[in-house]
Amino acid sequence: MLDMPAPDAELMTLRVARAEPAADGIQLFELRHPDGAPLPRFTPGSHLALRVPSGAMRNYSLCNDPRERDRYVIAVKREEKGRGGSVGLIDATRPGAMLEVSAPRNLFELDTRAPEYIFVAGGIGITPILAMIRAVQAEGKPFRLFYLTRSVAGTAFHAEIAALGDHVIIHHDEGVPDNAYDLWPVFEEPSKAQIYCCGPRPLMDAVRDMTGHWPENAVHFEDFGSDLVRPRADDQPFTVQPGPDGAPLEVPVGTTILEVLRAHGRPQPSSCESGTCGTCRTRYLTGEVDHRDMVLTEAERRDAVMICVSRAKGTLVLDL
Repeated sequence: MLDMPAPDAELMTLRVARAEPAADGIQLFELRHPDGAPLPRFTPGSHLALRVPSGAMRNYSLCNDPRERDRYVIAVKREEKGRGGSVGLIDATRPGAMLEVSAPRNLFELDTRAPEYIFVAGGIGITPILAMIRAVQAEGKPFRLFYLTRSVAGTAFHAEIAALGDHVIIHHDEGVPDNAYDLWPVFEEPSKAQIYCCGPRPLMDAVRDMTGHWPENAVHFEDFGSDLVRPRADDQPFTVQPGPDGAPLEVPVGTTILEVLRAHGRPQPSSCESGTCGTCRTRYLTGEVDHRDMVLTEAERRDAVMICVSRAKGTLVLDL
């Protein structure tokens, strides 16, 4: 069951203590309480929902040691072709800025009972894995890490991870498919290890295929529902109407219902903005919905829509 996030009223305001490159195209942010107060605890694999300069909420994994109470550390990849959240955050946020963030939540929980671990990280997917490794190291448990990136320059935390020892493999494919690291020998024989994988969809699909013969509860993935928010080739503009008497508003391709309502002075509760938490659930009165969330049941979809990811055809009338 997914954790239910805090409503906007419960967001914390934290100060940016550091904002600096972690690698080419990746920015590290260190967040602290403005009064120096201890921060809510988090567990390995946790993330924050953070309000970016556009007003949207975006999820970012915590990568520092979960035992720390004085700071949160995230690393943000600049997504030039994304929805603008990462670009706005990186370009507009300097040390001393104040940001609204949720309390930590965990949809990628580390099984602390496991005797050993196999971690697979692709690119920026290293962030939750790094927090897990810090926790596993503190317990003195064995682990292996396979960190797969395109180049040395784009590898976040490269020096720190390379120093972890010979049970870590860092592989750069230079963007050439034939140079991809062969993970099959790692997963060919099931063991008592728990597997945690975070990274691009092709990597996670490959790991899923290679671990089909492992126990289902031994293999774990995290991607914040990124495929749910990515525009599709057949997407078309549609109209959303806030209430039977509301003015129709166009929802262009690449823009969500939530963002359109926000831009027209009708902000709605939201948190993950990736179709995975349920905060923005909204009742609709009429319309043909293209449901894209991971929360609603088929029965619930008859009169509810997650306005952060789902689209529609024609006109969608919301009960607002």
